[in-house]
Amino acid sequence: MRQTTVLNSANVDKKWYVIDAQGLILGRLATQVAMILKGKNKPAYTPHVDCGDNVIIINADKVIFTGNKLQGKIYYKHSQHPGGLSRTTAHDMLKKKPIYPVEHAIKGMLPKNKLGSQLFRNLFVYAGSEHPHEAQKPEKLELAGK
Repeated sequence: MRQTTVLNSANVDKKWYVIDAQGLILGRLATQVAMILKGKNKPAYTPHVDCGDNVIIINADKVIFTGNKLQGKIYYKHSQHPGGLSRTTAHDMLKKKPIYPVEHAIKGMLPKNKLGSQLFRNLFVYAGSEHPHEAQKPEKLELAGK
């Protein structure tokens, strides 16, 4: 008889991965990173447990937008006051907050509950090629699409 493996937070094996986003398409990067954060790439995936890995993304400011998204994609923010809607294009957002498009895309692909908030804390995004997580000995992960 086969047994189904159900993980809990005590017996989860977490790894650290570093991903170089230079030259990668934003949406494809976000889908693959969201799967790693959720743990769907592991054989013992449990939907209600944080069984995913920690991901470090470097060179987030060098991510590629396809088509006309650099000028056409708009990020919205509202101040909750009448007339408080502000719009920013992806081109301006990359100049102002270079890591925001990557974080925004990945956060949108995670669950909208407490588990999603906990999974998002396992993501570390940096605009440059340096990161302060060398002590965790992260493995370099090559994603498809380069």
